[in-house]
Amino acid sequence: MTADLEAAVAVTNDRSRGIQVYHWSASNDHLLYLRDTGGDENDHVHVVDLSSGEARDLTPFAGARSVLWQKSWSNPDEIVVGINARNPERFDPYRINIRTGQMRFLFQNEDYESFVFDDGLEPRVGVRRTPDGGSEIHRADRDDTGALSWTRIGVIPPADTRNTSLQGMAPDGQHIYLLDSRGRDKAALVTMSLADGSVKVLAEDPKADVAGVLFEPATREVMAYSVNYQRTRWYGLDEDGQRHADNVAREVPGDARILGLSRDGNQWIIAANAPQDPIPYYLYDRRDGKARRLFSSYPALSQMPLQPVHPVTIESRDGLEMVSYLTLPAGADANGDGRADALAPMVLLVHGGPWARDTYGYGAFSQWLANRGYAVLQVNYRGSTGFGKAFLNASAREWAGKMHDDLIDAVEWAVEQGITRPDQVAIMGGSYGGYATLVGLTFTPERFACGVDIVGPSNLVTLLSSIPPYWTSLLDEFSRLVGDPRTEAGRALLTERSPLSRVDAIEKPLLIGQGANDPRVKQAESDQIVAALTEKDLPVT
Repeated sequence: MTADLEAAVAVTNDRSRGIQVYHWSASNDHLLYLRDTGGDENDHVHVVDLSSGEARDLTPFAGARSVLWQKSWSNPDEIVVGINARNPERFDPYRINIRTGQMRFLFQNEDYESFVFDDGLEPRVGVRRTPDGGSEIHRADRDDTGALSWTRIGVIPPADTRNTSLQGMAPDGQHIYLLDSRGRDKAALVTMSLADGSVKVLAEDPKADVAGVLFEPATREVMAYSVNYQRTRWYGLDEDGQRHADNVAREVPGDARILGLSRDGNQWIIAANAPQDPIPYYLYDRRDGKARRLFSSYPALSQMPLQPVHPVTIESRDGLEMVSYLTLPAGADANGDGRADALAPMVLLVHGGPWARDTYGYGAFSQWLANRGYAVLQVNYRGSTGFGKAFLNASAREWAGKMHDDLIDAVEWAVEQGITRPDQVAIMGGSYGGYATLVGLTFTPERFACGVDIVGPSNLVTLLSSIPPYWTSLLDEFSRLVGDPRTEAGRALLTERSPLSRVDAIEKPLLIGQGANDPRVKQAESDQIVAALTEKDLPVT
């Protein structure tokens, strides 16, 4: 089909929420996608038969969430899916035939957050949380009767949980791949022995965590890995892999996201993340080292005046390096050096998570705001991921504390750089970014001209008391990083760091957006601060 894109036809016709996550089946004749209902995050796994166009819900459990754990080359019609229908806090594994819909319950899961299955769809490794907020890695074994037993082969301390993750089975079936920050600051790509838990480092970087891994599809050999400090860069694990990484950097503009490979590994689908060319797709052929442009995700924007994005590093008041991204409005940077020729109003656009990060590339909000005459600054404040565990853990119990100081330091940097005036800065963001907006208008009300809060928590006590059931095992980690709602001292800290406790300080215009079905930041988080502002006759939309 890539040889004749004019003949391409849509293979999905889901008119509900839209498809955010999809996978090709191992046989390539079905498409699998995850979709929730009305934003409730209870994803179901759907399958589309490419020959007939028939779409079916493979996990039709009302009110339950499904996660796709494994597909198989040797069993191409079968997948393993985790479903929390029995217990909302735990996902039981099911083996499902995608052609017939036949579902087989594998075993009852009482302890584990996630699993690694081999290509035969056998459980090999499980990860379970520990009361201190850390995790344990357990090996699965079967006895002569087929009963499963579990043996601990590794421990992930609380400081490493956000930087250490399983990446699947290695080709020999006796090791697993991990991104692992244990014993180091930046997460490295390692193999871990299932026999004794010993670790061998395959790749690491001094500036940032290993961010992504590219595997040979059929063998699971590592071909390349990516690192993202200011920009994403791919590196080969050997000379041949490096040659292809260099080819991709030359052939594909912007930062490359390698989305899928043909079974023989020769053809790669790549999405390019470039600020002024929004998400073009390329087909890279490993045999000749060339990439061919296929299409753009947003062709209507191809002639629009999109602006460059400039990576900058801002130092916090206590010496942390905060990788940030500056987008200037049209006409504000005549020589293209990333510095404003004249002062412009600025929006501090705060990412959610907070255990996530901003990256280089096209951003709908930042480009829309720049088109309207605003400079936009996106800051990877402490707690952002990808910059090592010390940077992430520097955010522990610093909500509305040093995490907010980082944002203020970034605003002061922008003023010092001649980008904006101190009285012309707005703050805006979603989820944690919405919380940061409310903090900005309550803890430092003189600093911002206005705020836009999108699904932001207003009360940290009620936030942590109403998390989705499948996050229950994360409560110890949340307590370590945010505050413990189960203790009097913890509730006092959470109350003190909650914007709802400082509503009287709000004096600037505030716009709030909220999703009615949001399971993480429930509607009550917005309703209660709107009610408090209304009661005090303070303006809020």
